[in-house]
Amino acid sequence: MRALLMHPYALVFFGGGAGSLLRYVTGRFVPATIINTPFPKAILLVNIVASFVLGAIVGLVMSKSASEEARLLIGVGFCGGLSTFSSFSYDTVVLIQTGRFGAALLNIGLNLVFCLTAAAGGLWLGQKIG
Repeated sequence: MRALLMHPYALVFFGGGAGSLLRYVTGRFVPATIINTPFPKAILLVNIVASFVLGAIVGLVMSKSASEEARLLIGVGFCGGLSTFSSFSYDTVVLIQTGRFGAALLNIGLNLVFCLTAAAGGLWLGQKIG
């Protein structure tokens, strides 16, 4: 049974399920708890978190402090399920279609800057502690 649970497909499957569930919960929770503005803040948040976590796990793998199994479970599965380029793209298109060009540019800019910064910070931290 342990060998089956440690299979690369199983690791990606379970990590992806956990990440997808957290993305769903975040989408339900964030609008109710943050100032209610029509901006896709939940997607921005999960993309930033996933970028940081992915950077950190890759840094740990690079420093040999984390295993290939951890990379598959957390990096490929969890972060892949948590982050969402498709929702970011859809939200941006909707902002453009509704004439909210400034919000669309802000969404693009924030995702780009914060996610790249989070990935770099996570990578740095993972290599530092690894």
